[in-house]
Amino acid sequence: MKHAGADTLRRLEPLLQRLRALPDLAERKPGIFYRGASAFLHFHDDPAGVFADVKLDGRSFSRFKLDGAADQEELLAKVSASLSARRTASPAQGARSPA
Repeated sequence: MKHAGADTLRRLEPLLQRLRALPDLAERKPGIFYRGASAFLHFHDDPAGVFADVKLDGRSFSRFKLDGAADQEELLAKVSASLSARRTASPAQGARSPA
């Protein structure tokens, strides 16, 4: 499965705009998002449709088919929840333990 091409990314632009607004994600190449130094989310073109691969657990990619707006909303909700959970699970940088 090849990474999504320019035409697919243009069709996904509303979703991409919303992903770009999420904290902790950086789009290093069009449609390829990183969380810190690790690849987190990217898209694929396939004869069966458009797919997103995302590391919701921070370790391995899960694949989501993007047939329409409802699928995109579901993906965005899962990505947002994953990022939020990982932020709250990580200790604040520079935080000190009480002595």
